[in-house]
Order: sequence, then C-alpha cells, then structure tokens
Amino acid sequence: MAHPDELETLTKAFSGHGIHEQALISILGKWQPEEKKSFRKGNPNLFIEDERNFERWDDHHVRLLKHEFMRFKNAVVLWTMHPWERDARLVKEALKKGPQSYGILIEISCTRSADELLGTRRAYHSLFDHSIEEDVAYHVNGSERKLFVALVSAYRYEGSKVKEDVAKSEAMTLSIAIKEADKRKPIEDDEVIRILSTRSKPHLQAIYKHYNEISGKNIDEELDIDLRLNETVQCLCSPQKYFSKVLDTALTKDTDKNIKKALTRVIVTRADTDMKEIKQEYNNQFGVPLSKKIEDTTNGNYKDFLLTLIARGG
Repeated sequence: MAHPDELETLTKAFSGHGIHEQALISILGKWQPEEKKSFRKGNPNLFIEDERNFERWDDHHVRLLKHEFMRFKNAVVLWTMHPWERDARLVKEALKKGPQSYGILIEISCTRSADELLGTRRAYHSLFDHSIEEDVAYHVNGSERKLFVALVSAYRYEGSKVKEDVAKSEAMTLSIAIKEADKRKPIEDDEVIRILSTRSKPHLQAIYKHYNEISGKNIDEELDIDLRLNETVQCLCSPQKYFSKVLDTALTKDTDKNIKKALTRVIVTRADTDMKEIKQEYNNQFGVPLSKKIEDTTNGNYKDFLLTLIARGG
C-alpha cells in the first residue's frame, strides 16, 4: 500500500496549475502494482469504477491533465516568441474562442505602446493573411464591434502634453454618457468610443482625475454596468490594477482551464515591462506577495519558470 505522505504529494502534483514532474518521477517510478492500486482507490475524483469493478481514469481529468502538462511548454514557447508574433497569436486565439476571451483584445490593444500595437498588426498580416481589424469586425458582433475595431486600429500620441480644459470637457462627456445609460448604452456612444480609442494615455489619466472630481467616483467603478468599457478604462488608466485582478482570478483553485491560461499570458507578456509595479499592486490589493501566491498554487517546472520571470524586474 502506498505511504500516506506519498499519496498526498502525488495528489498535489496532479492538482492543477502545472504538474510537479519531479514528484511523479520519484514516487511513481518506484511504486509496485499494489501501491498504484491504492492511489487509484484513494482518488475517486481522478478515477472511476464501473459495475465490473474496473478502475480507469476519468476522461474529463485526462483532458485536464493534458492541459496541465502543457503549461510549462506553452509558457516557454510564448516567452521565446517575438512579442509582436506573441500578441498576434493571442488575438487570433481569442477571436476563435469567442466572447469569453474578448477581454484579451482589450488587454493587448490598450496596454501596448503605439509601436508595439502596430508591430502586432504587421505580424498578424504575415501570420494569417488578414488584418486584425477585418478579423475583429468579422468575428465580433453587436455593440462591442465598433469599440474593438477602434481599439485595435489605434496609434496613440505618446508624448506628455495634455490640454486640461479638453480633458475636463471629455470627462464631462463620459459622465453624461454613463448617467444616461438607461437611454443608450455608453458602448454605443460614438463620443465615448472616440475618446477611449484615440486619446493618449496621459490625456486619459487626466480625464480619469477630472471624472473623479465631477462625479465623486472613479470612472471604472461607474462602468461596472459595462464589462468591456470597464476593462478598457482599467487597461488604459490603471493597467497594474487590471493585471493584478486577472492574475488573482487565474490563481484561484479549481478555476476554469481557460481562465488559468491568463497566468501564463500575463506573466510572460509583462515580465520585461511593468512586472515590478504589478507585484506591488498585487500585494496592495490582496495582502500577499505574488511570488508567495504562485509558490503556493502552482507546481513543478511551470512554477519555477513563472517565479524566474517575475523576479526579473526586481
């Protein structure tokens, strides 16, 4: 019979967010048939038994394990890609998966520099013989389409100059659009889309400040009524806050496999840009260092690789 400590270690090795490869090698490699049987008996969540008392893997968990074994490989492949190719492929995958993944379109179009987003569009041309704009327009339906096409098409001014009077006026425009949401959705307002898709990030930061002065609330709080606009404002004005929330959701135990993928995506794409700020924001929001959360939640080579990446920025 397998030792209880080994059973516990092995169960944790299969628990998701990567696989503890060394535990599998050191324990499974020496087990006798009786020990493997006791493991199967002790894990009804992994194995099922039919009317003939035949023990077999649950097909659902085999599929989940396939994804977990691939997490390290996928992280390495994404990390070694040119950033433009990486973002282009992430956009393509998001469009294939549908509305539940459309937040990735916002994330990429709003947190990259003008030249980075232009590079992603060039890479998309080369990889898929289409433009991002035409594929977004084709795949996205409803009121989100106009916003998404405008965001992925953007080439924002990146200087520091801001006209405060214009920023204040546009903060008022957004405030009115949000207050009149019962008459028309803000995401369908051409002025809202124009402001969010064309203004520089310093200008949008000024709008964010003036909006708070006008309404007494932060604009992203007011936009809880519209997930896509809320994500857009957060990615443009407080990306570290946005990424911290995405990471915490991805690190939740037993979360959906597609949500878990955000852990790889965010750490790989932000490791060389603002990971230090994301770590600070994560600690502020959730009261635990990001490295500790990853250490406690993930497994094996995947865990080691993620911890190495987030340590790069200090």
